[in-house]
Amino acid sequence: MSGLIIAIDGPSGSGKSSTSRGVARRLGLHYVDTGAMYRAMTWWMLEQGVDVDDPEAVAARCGEPVIVLRDDPTDPGVSVDDQDVSADIRDAAVADAVSRVAAVPEVRERLVRSQRSMVDAAITAGTGVVMEGRDIGTVVLPGADLKIYLTADVEARAARRALEEAERSGRGSVASAHANLESRDALDTTRTVSPLQQAADAIAIDGTHLSLDEVIDAVIRALPPDAQ
Repeated sequence: MSGLIIAIDGPSGSGKSSTSRGVARRLGLHYVDTGAMYRAMTWWMLEQGVDVDDPEAVAARCGEPVIVLRDDPTDPGVSVDDQDVSADIRDAAVADAVSRVAAVPEVRERLVRSQRSMVDAAITAGTGVVMEGRDIGTVVLPGADLKIYLTADVEARAARRALEEAERSGRGSVASAHANLESRDALDTTRTVSPLQQAADAIAIDGTHLSLDEVIDAVIRALPPDAQ
């Protein structure tokens, strides 16, 4: 669909990525996973030995890595300095540190510019985009045609994350995932720059008891009539 812009926000583990990819595939749109970009930045910082608890150190070096996101919903991924890190950014160390890196204003400024450029490129190419993250409807794309705020209770999110980790590494603890999600929620909702919050004109969808297809259907039903 030419020119259609959909913003999907929500807390970690709420199903944003799977939902956004599914919506993008159904509608033939580009897919932008902003969380992967912040994870890629965090991975690079850890690889370089940068102290992710030192915002000034992170800010000083966040302009160095070349982060390229694949926006094909059938084959999404991300590379850093020409190295595919799509699997590496899912490591526990990255998950533990990403909220701290993402809270650094200079990091957000750089990546938001990249995110908006990807939207411009999609529009120029004659299509549109589904972008997911935590500040898409409020900061990155406040003029989006549709804004969704996707939620799920923390117990359901922890179960999903533990299952994902078990499939990836053979290990998965619901208790550990629960603690990590609560910590990330606290950091994401209280940071000074672009905190996680529902945009005033966003439609809230609670996916706790819905299947993935049901959530995707709910998003598509929420499209403006001329976009359905």
